[in-house]
Amino acid sequence: MSETYKNQLRIVVKQFPSPGHAFAREASQASLAAYRQGKFWQFRKKLFENYKSLDDDRIMYIAKELNLDMTRFLKDMNSPQVQQIIDRDIANGIKIGVTGTPTVFIDGKMIELGSPADFIRKIESEILKNSR
Repeated sequence: MSETYKNQLRIVVKQFPSPGHAFAREASQASLAAYRQGKFWQFRKKLFENYKSLDDDRIMYIAKELNLDMTRFLKDMNSPQVQQIIDRDIANGIKIGVTGTPTVFIDGKMIELGSPADFIRKIESEILKNSR
């Protein structure tokens, strides 16, 4: 989707790890570490594909599979800066009413996630409204 609307839409991803998932925080840390090596979207996709079997070993396997520099990955994953980003995103999410993931906002309005086709219609409606 980001390629389809790349000149019309800005996607912002915030971290809001679910307290109900034992490895959600680690997954957030790992995705931000992957971002620092230009592999956020690939890493995120693999995390979602493996969310039922996610653990430390699976996270490391994904990082290796994507050919990340493992020394840098581990350093970034555990860095105070990454921790601060996650803590900030959680606090901001709570402040604006986020209760779980995924939560989607379009032009500052929280939207209900329906079918993929419905989601695309909502995006295209906002793009059309903003182009007038």
